[in-house]
Amino acid sequence: MTGIALFFLIILSGFFSSSETGLIALNRYKLRHLAKEGNRAAKLAQKLLDQPDRVIGLILLGNNLVNVSASTIATLIGLRLLGDSGPVVAAIILTVIILIFSEVTPKTLAAYHPEKIAFPAAYILTPMLKIFYPVVWLISGISRLLLKPFGIQTRSGLLQELSREEIRTLLTEDGNLPNEHQQMLVNILDLEYATVDDVIIPRNDIIGLDLNDTWEEILQRLSNSVYTRLPVYRGELENVVGLLHVRTLISKLSRGQLVYDDVVHSVRKPYFIPEGTSLTQQLLEFQSRDRRMALVVDEYGDIQGLVTLDDILEEIVGEYTSDPNERSRIYRKLEDGNFLVDGSAAVRSLNRRLNWTLPTDGGRTINGLLLEELEAIPQGNTSLKIDNYIITILDTRDNIIQRVLIKPPA
Repeated sequence: MTGIALFFLIILSGFFSSSETGLIALNRYKLRHLAKEGNRAAKLAQKLLDQPDRVIGLILLGNNLVNVSASTIATLIGLRLLGDSGPVVAAIILTVIILIFSEVTPKTLAAYHPEKIAFPAAYILTPMLKIFYPVVWLISGISRLLLKPFGIQTRSGLLQELSREEIRTLLTEDGNLPNEHQQMLVNILDLEYATVDDVIIPRNDIIGLDLNDTWEEILQRLSNSVYTRLPVYRGELENVVGLLHVRTLISKLSRGQLVYDDVVHSVRKPYFIPEGTSLTQQLLEFQSRDRRMALVVDEYGDIQGLVTLDDILEEIVGEYTSDPNERSRIYRKLEDGNFLVDGSAAVRSLNRRLNWTLPTDGGRTINGLLLEELEAIPQGNTSLKIDNYIITILDTRDNIIQRVLIKPPA
């Protein structure tokens, strides 16, 4: 009879050990999702983990009671069978048995399959917690008093907030997400580290509508525009009037009924943003203001360039709106594997499109990157190596690097 009791106690010890490991090893976010979906076992497990000090106190209380009882019974069996040397032999044998069958094996099983262990255990531990509540409350209270000097809160649950970098690591290592979705989610997190300066269209490349042009030139610009939105100015960009949505004029333009006043009245008030605005903030600003285009100004109010909603979205989902002709103007792959690149090409754009790793913590364009690296305006052809990319300057005009030849790493 004592043998049966000892066997039963060893099983109970294994139950408590596996329950503890199973509950601790549960994925808290999956647990919360299952609980919201109505899984009763998940709800019970979540409720237990909301008070970790009490559930751990209950498990340890049960485990210690069981192990002490098992030790007492083993000692009695040892005395009966082996006399005075029986307790020593029984202690050694029981230690090995508990380690294998009540600790290592059940805890390993629970670590690999936490839900299969923790969910059934939650049905047993929940009523036990109510039965032994006074004892568990006393143990938990003493434990809280001992932990209080260390500033440890025991009633806040075990669901910890993840930092941006931890979420990023979680996404990149999760094999359940398709690569495309995974990359998009990572790109959303990375928006916080990028600014409008990284996706800006430089003022020299801005295509707009000059109201001082002749009416025929304005009509031609509107008819041939490949863009749906244009900045409107008088004489030069600094005299910006506003932003024009070309589609508002398409109907009259197609019927030949468009007049100058229609263009002027369709111009929307310009929207200015400062340099250095994070892409995350600007995306939210575009949404709240119902805007898709903004002019970037420096600390003196001078226009530095233009940013569109599409530019920011491409940082998340990748290139999807770029004109092939525009792309060939920015870079062209040669037969020898090298690339002929325009000096105004954005470094981040090249990295994204060509899967390169050129540094993005300095100049925003190839021209800016090279000038920062050389700390001088190059005279004639110059070659340099940046992060295993061999870059040869081919053309420099008006103190600006116009074209370069880039040999990427093998």
